[in-house]
Amino acid sequence: MQNNVWFITEAGKEWDRKLSFLTKYVRALFPMVSSSLASYIPAQSTLLLFVLLFPAQLAFSQEADSTRFINHFAGAVSVTNKGISTIPSFTLGKPAVIFDMSVGTRKLSFEPQFRFALEGKPWSFLFWWRYKLLSTDKFQVNLGAHPALNFRTEQVLLNGTSKEVIVARRYLAGELAPTYLLTKDISLGLYYLYSRGIEKDVVRNTHFLSLRSSFANIRLSEQYFMRFTPQVYYLKADMQHGFYVNPTLVLAKRNFPFSVSSTFNKTIKTSIPASRNALWNVSLIYSFNKEYIQRQPVGL
Repeated sequence: MQNNVWFITEAGKEWDRKLSFLTKYVRALFPMVSSSLASYIPAQSTLLLFVLLFPAQLAFSQEADSTRFINHFAGAVSVTNKGISTIPSFTLGKPAVIFDMSVGTRKLSFEPQFRFALEGKPWSFLFWWRYKLLSTDKFQVNLGAHPALNFRTEQVLLNGTSKEVIVARRYLAGELAPTYLLTKDISLGLYYLYSRGIEKDVVRNTHFLSLRSSFANIRLSEQYFMRFTPQVYYLKADMQHGFYVNPTLVLAKRNFPFSVSSTFNKTIKTSIPASRNALWNVSLIYSFNKEYIQRQPVGL
């Protein structure tokens, strides 16, 4: 379910200044997303939207005291020729744009992800909260949870006329991710995710378990490097299940915010109806990273 976007934290300060307008654009995205969600979610969910989006709005406050709590703001904008998900029923299968953000402290972060078809229709929205339970030189354990919305286009009959409507499906999910660091740039870990579908006409119980590794800094030259993250995973969707392989390769330049990535998803064996034998995509990614100095609260 995760999208394999890597935040390149080495983007240079000069590029941050040149492209600072994008930060303002991302800030403006939150009201737009709130409006978009309101079009597809019942009125009683307004409080939920406020709870989900208000912390992010706080993160971008220009008040002088804001840096007391927020010490990083990172994000990425990806344009891909094919929207792919490790959950087969969530795969879009056509060009898409994805907005990733991360804002928080060293321990706790809010990481929303907004996916749209390139034509503008919403694909899925995820509102991740992630917590670093344990972090040492060799071992890390991360916890996460999120509500999510997956959008589907359906034909309905209204007053005798067939019309296209967009329907939102609601999900709740949690994750556990222990990782062992073999070296500074090489890691091996497990990832488990459980997702619960709210509506009765969707998959109610999804279990996702993967064995993954990461090679974070494969040097190609003084300026260019690659990141390779292969994984093998088991997926169970209610009574159906399957095995898959999913490697991602990222090509990047040091101190440069743009990168290119490609993901390949291959079915090994499955009984899940929506699975496809093989899928791959290519994505162009713009990443940015900001760090803020934590200030001590007044009076302490």
